[in-house]
Formats: sequence, structure tokens, C-alpha cells
Amino acid sequence: MLMKEYRICMPLTVDEYRIGQLYMISKHSCEQSGGGEGVEVVRNEPDNHPKYGAGQLTEKRIYLSSKLPSWVKAFVPRFFYVTEKAWNFYPYTITEYSVSFLPKFSIRIETRFENNNGDNDNVFGDKPTPAENVCFLDILSDPIPEKHYKESEDLSLWQSSKTGRGPLEKGWRDRHKPVMCSYKRVECSFEVYGFQTRTEEFIHRNIRDILLVGHRQAVAWIDEWHGLCLEEVREYERTMQEKTNSKVKFSQNSTDSGLVPRPAFSRSISVTDERSLKKMGVTTAAVPDPSHVTHSPIRLNSTPE
Repeated sequence: MLMKEYRICMPLTVDEYRIGQLYMISKHSCEQSGGGEGVEVVRNEPDNHPKYGAGQLTEKRIYLSSKLPSWVKAFVPRFFYVTEKAWNFYPYTITEYSVSFLPKFSIRIETRFENNNGDNDNVFGDKPTPAENVCFLDILSDPIPEKHYKESEDLSLWQSSKTGRGPLEKGWRDRHKPVMCSYKRVECSFEVYGFQTRTEEFIHRNIRDILLVGHRQAVAWIDEWHGLCLEEVREYERTMQEKTNSKVKFSQNSTDSGLVPRPAFSRSISVTDERSLKKMGVTTAAVPDPSHVTHSPIRLNSTPE
């Protein structure tokens, strides 16, 4: 298991980000959905926890087959999704990711938000994260994949007309008021001999990019969400979830009906590879003979928790 604690500061307050986070996640998910891939919201409902109190439980299916590198595609089916379950007890959240046919794969993210510049070394209250596992991400200067760059989201150029904040300058984290930090303790595990280190490092690289892009967008879009109340942003969330689900399902239906070409179905794991994986302790899902596949793409349901 590879654990890291990411600390991402923003020129916001924790109360402001409660709205900004919900807005950003909803808009970002909709932007990234289409072509049969993206985020489908399965449920989003109130939840109560004996320790953390009232919160929100969200379950999503994330379709991302084409975004995987070739060495990962070697041992996953062509069509699959990752299940995300998130418990939001703001300012504390828990997010877990799983894949039903890879029982030895898991990601768990604990998040706590505080009004400081990332200087709390024991924010989760159990034990300090070793310094070598702490990674500060700078939404101003850290590089992001070129495909995600937008001038309108460049915080060295950004200025908020509603709040008067921006643009950010070098060293902003130590001087800017307000400032808050998103502390994220990320544990990822893929306990399969020969793949563990490479897979866990790949996951962390992608999590780093996702965190940078998402937090940049939350700040850059502040004029779109600042001033909304919780009820208003929840209504926006419901509207965007319906739109996002429709985009994902329309793309999948278009593929099924032949409007969008789909490659011929093929098993991603050969008989030999499957036997090897089973020897390493990986239980793979049974995949039907392609001659019997006549309807929708195969989707492997995650085991309910």
C-alpha cells in the first residue's frame, strides 16, 4: 500500500468552499462525460454517521476505459467502471474507489478542510504523516497536463469580479487572506506481484493531476458559485447530475445502436494471462463468449458494501 498526504491551499474560506466544492464537482463531471465515458451518479442522498453526524452519501460509476495506459488494459475488460462511494460530513469527507473484478485494488481518501495554509501536521488527529509522504500542491505554479490547461483557469491571470481576489502571485500561500487548505490522505493498494508498485505510482500521478485541476477550477469559477446558498447549489447539483447521466447513457445507447462505431468485442485477458493472474491471487470476472454478446457493452457491477 502506498500512502501520501496531499495539501492543496486555496484563496477561500472553508465555509465558501463548501459551496464551491459541490459546484466544481458537478460542473467538472459534466464536462468530462461523453463518448460512452464519464461519471454516472447512482445515488445522492442524506446520511447520518454516529461520529460525524448528518452528511451526504454519493455513489457514482466512473467509465474510463480509453483513459488507461496499455499495460493496465492488459488485465482489465474492455468495458468496465470504477465505483466511487463518498461520505460528505463537511468539513470531513471519506471517498472510496473499488472495481468488482479486482478485489485486491482499492483507493481510500480522507479529506479535512481547515482555515490555514497547510501547517497542521496532525490534521486527522491520529498520528502525523511522515514528512516524506507529505506533498504540497500549488494551484498557481504546479504543472498540469496540457490537455487540461485553459487560460480562463490560469490563476496567474484570474481575477474575481465578485470578491476582488486574484491574480495569485508567487508566495501567495503565506500572504493571502483568506487562505484554506484541503488535506487529503490517500491510500491506494493493488497487491498483485509484478504490478503493485507500477500501478500504485500510476494512481498517485493521476490523483495529483485531478486534485490540481479540480482545485484550480473551484477557484477560477468562483464568480459562478459565490453567493449561492446550500439549497441552491444542491439544486444545481441535481440538474447537472441529470445532464451528466443523460450524456453518458446517450453515448452508450448510440454505440449500441451503431451510430458510433465500436471495436469488435475481445477479451482483455488471454487464457494464459488469466491463469497467471489467478495464481497471483487476482479473481477475474467471467466474461461471456463474444458470439453471444448482442446488446449493450458489458458492465461489471461493483459488489455492494
